[in-house]
Amino acid sequence: MDKGFLFSSYDELPNTWDEMISNTAEIRPQYEAIIECLKKISQEELSKKEELSKQLFMSQGVTFTVYNDNEGIEKIFPFDIVPRIITGAEWDFIERGIKQRIKALNLFIKDIYNEQFIIKDGIVPADLIYSCPNYLREMKGVKVPHDIYVHIAGVDLIRNNDGEFYVLEDNLRTPSGVSYMLENREISKRLYPGILPKNNVRSVSNYPNLLYKKLKDLSYKNNPNIVLLTPGIYNSAYYEHSTLARLMGIELVEGSDLVVKNHFVYMKTTNGLKQVDVIYRRVDDDFLDPLEFNANSILGVAGIMASYRKGNVNIINAPGTGVADDKAIYVYVPDMIHYYLNEEPILKNIETYQLGKPEELKHVIENIKTMVIKKTDGSGGYGMLMGHEASEEEINDYLATVQKNPSAFIAQPILKLSTAPCYINGKLSPRCIDLRPFALSGKDGIEICPGGLTRVALKKGSLVVNSSQGGGSKDTWVIQE
Repeated sequence: MDKGFLFSSYDELPNTWDEMISNTAEIRPQYEAIIECLKKISQEELSKKEELSKQLFMSQGVTFTVYNDNEGIEKIFPFDIVPRIITGAEWDFIERGIKQRIKALNLFIKDIYNEQFIIKDGIVPADLIYSCPNYLREMKGVKVPHDIYVHIAGVDLIRNNDGEFYVLEDNLRTPSGVSYMLENREISKRLYPGILPKNNVRSVSNYPNLLYKKLKDLSYKNNPNIVLLTPGIYNSAYYEHSTLARLMGIELVEGSDLVVKNHFVYMKTTNGLKQVDVIYRRVDDDFLDPLEFNANSILGVAGIMASYRKGNVNIINAPGTGVADDKAIYVYVPDMIHYYLNEEPILKNIETYQLGKPEELKHVIENIKTMVIKKTDGSGGYGMLMGHEASEEEINDYLATVQKNPSAFIAQPILKLSTAPCYINGKLSPRCIDLRPFALSGKDGIEICPGGLTRVALKKGSLVVNSSQGGGSKDTWVIQE
């Protein structure tokens, strides 16, 4: 392998799968073309490309919000100019695995809000469901259009040092990140004109059209009025809400723009009230309807749940889907696949310990330095304990919190996330990554956008890829073979 200036400091992490470099220190075939391209570009020119990407993100307003940062809430999402590349065969495996998983999860949600066969047959404990903060009793027996609860899903995947893909978590409530996937691709086209078609990179640009078609098909009307309900400009994903509404050609609304009359939802316009048929909501369940959930919420719409139950409006994703992406329920997804589909899981779960079980809690405490502990309802990389990085004092404090309510926590072995090359300080350097592909479900089946959001832990050796924790992203190229 040519050790030019690009590779002068490329030291693979020990016992880690590198997406670009094989075990025999050769560049993997899917990376050969982009590396040849990068070698022809001077260090100065590559740094200019990196600066251009920052300017493009700034001018497009591609930001995210960090709520606990004293410096200010708006931040530019860091972007790495070297794409993550996935072969056609790898993508076929990922796609089949995600479709299988979403099918099983959708059947699970339908079951627990109706007949509850999986509880009666002893596969999933009843107390785990009823104690889950995302289980909505208000959804019991509600007839959901086309029996689809999970319309939009983002499934987080990592590749371990054995080269296998594992599911880290399922995001089924209001999954975010798709706008970054779209923007990353647009910037790649600017940085590497002509390279994407030459390398048969599959397009992700059709996602808004595909989403719009799925949303339209979910209504029983030929020309439904579809809106995107946002909590407003202070939400961390507001850029995404506005971008998707613009690209789909639908109205971006806040709770105050909608009103319920006679169990129908209407949008306030200068010409009077206009009926709304489909709501792509990016407001959490708790804030969706102040008459049924949080009475102090001004983000939702009073009476929207009654309208939904009567079938007068469709809400995407269905309220109550969060019960299936709770980290305590994650443990049972392979069992769901066996139970509902009578199939072997294609994508593996990470070994997970339920701290509500005394013997599993004991095992985790004894092996705390090799474990990560998470809240079952946590997200964004907050509230975790990384055993190998924590001090004795931090571990003791965290375990004291766990002991108060062990069932609210799970633990997993700290895995070796795969690394991919990133352009840092003028050279290529390996950084840990994950992948969030986006799946769209409609009455004609499940479709998965060929790519997704690759998140990067920009700090050397870090395993935390969340943007809120200092992570960034890179474009994801799926090669058409």
